[in-house]
Amino acid sequence: MAANNLSKCFSIWMIIVVFCSCLFTFSSCQPSGFSPAVATYYTNPTSPRSGGACGLENDVVGAPYNAMITAGNQALFKQGSGCGACYQVMCTQTQNSHCSGNPITVTLTDECPGACNNDPVHFDLSGIAYGKLAKSGEAAQLHNAGRIPIFYKRVACNYNSNILFKVDKGSNPNFFAVLSEAVNGAGDLSLVEIKTGGASTTAWTPMKRMIGSTWNVGIQPNTQKPPFSLRLTSSTKKSVIAQNVIPPGWQPRSIYKSNVNFPS
Repeated sequence: MAANNLSKCFSIWMIIVVFCSCLFTFSSCQPSGFSPAVATYYTNPTSPRSGGACGLENDVVGAPYNAMITAGNQALFKQGSGCGACYQVMCTQTQNSHCSGNPITVTLTDECPGACNNDPVHFDLSGIAYGKLAKSGEAAQLHNAGRIPIFYKRVACNYNSNILFKVDKGSNPNFFAVLSEAVNGAGDLSLVEIKTGGASTTAWTPMKRMIGSTWNVGIQPNTQKPPFSLRLTSSTKKSVIAQNVIPPGWQPRSIYKSNVNFPS
């Protein structure tokens, strides 16, 4: 009888040890404030990716993005309304032995369609950003994994820059479309409005989301003349006004610098 009681006590003790060990492992694997996701990378290890479905095109290669970008499945992309949001992503050595465990910050600039939506949350990073998750000198080994579990959390964007406005290539005297870049704070926009210099009213006209971060509006060139002011409202309902940021004589594909940004 004593032996049986001892055996039962030992079994219960082992269950408690294993349970506590699992709790410790889980808490050490998932950093506070982070959630689990999956990461892959685009094309090749040195690929900067592109602005793709958010409309940024090759602007993501240089400053202020410097190829630290990602595509996301619909959980992140949100039919384009998630464009511009910033995330910290990281992987730990318990997820892959080549992971550094140090978080990096990336901006959502594209959509990862199709199979990416088989995962609850999927980041398809630029090859460059993916390599930054690795320990020093071990990026190649991490790239070889191809697909890894990661952790992520939403963070405020901070570009150390004011907002840049790029006039879309399809703009003309009757149609105006503009892309907002380097948006601090929430990063993603829920509304863009325009006020024209030649209008008889001071009212703001709401623009429509054309693709991702690009918004458009029809223009009456005889009455709605530049300069154009733009009012941006973030997903957190904060607004900034770039007064007279689009000058007379504006040109498609040109980038115009503002003197405003959201708090980061």
